[in-house]
Amino acid sequence: MTMTTTEADAGRVTPLSKTARLMARHMTEAWHAPMFALVTEVDMTTALARPRPQGVTITDVIVEACVGALVDNPKLNAHFRDEAIVEYDDVNVGLAVASDKGLTVPVIHRAQTLDLAGIAARRRDLIEKTRAGKLRVTEVTGGTFTVSNLGMFDVTRFTAIINPPQVAILAVGSTIRRQVWNGGDPQWRPIAEFSLTSDHRAIDGAAAAGFLGALKKRLERQDAA
Repeated sequence: MTMTTTEADAGRVTPLSKTARLMARHMTEAWHAPMFALVTEVDMTTALARPRPQGVTITDVIVEACVGALVDNPKLNAHFRDEAIVEYDDVNVGLAVASDKGLTVPVIHRAQTLDLAGIAARRRDLIEKTRAGKLRVTEVTGGTFTVSNLGMFDVTRFTAIINPPQVAILAVGSTIRRQVWNGGDPQWRPIAEFSLTSDHRAIDGAAAAGFLGALKKRLERQDAA
C-alpha cells in the first residue's frame, strides 16, 4: 500500500498504514481492560557483566530472564478472552519493534526451549524481517507475553499498554548509575526500572509482584552466567 500525504486546512493528512490501523485497533481494545502497573528497580551489575556470545545483547538477557520467570509464574503467560483465562505451556515472547511501517510485535515462539544464543539469533532474524517488511503472519501471532525495551532511547521509565489478548507486558527503561545503600556500604550501581502492566481481570497484584520478584532475582543473582 502506498501512502500519500494531502494538504488539509490546518496541516497535512497522512492516512494510516495497514500496520498502523491494526495497531490502533489493538490499542483501542486494550483500553477496555482494567490495567494496573507495578515498578521495580533492578541492579544490572551481574546481567551486564555476564559473558555474552557475539551478537547477544542485554535485551536477550532480559528476555531469557523473563522466560524463566514466566515458567515459574504461568498466570502471566496467558490470554484473557471470552470471560476466561487461558494459560499456556509454551512461552511465546513478543518484542515491540519500531520500524518505518510503525510498531510491530514479532514473536519468539517456544522461547523456553532456547538458550541465550538461540534467543539472540531468533531476535536478530525477526528484527531484520520486521525492518525489511518480510515478516510472515505466523511470526507476529501467538504471543503470550510482550517485552518493550526503550532503554536505548534514554527513557528512564514508561508504562506500556497490554497487547490483547495477552494479560501482561513488561516495559524496560534505561540503565542509570545510582547510589544504593547496600547494607550500610553505599555504592554506585547500574540500576534499571522495570514496569509491568497487567490486566486486572486475569492478574492480581500479588501475582504481578511475584513475577517481578522472580525476574529481578534472575537478573541479579550471582550464578546467572
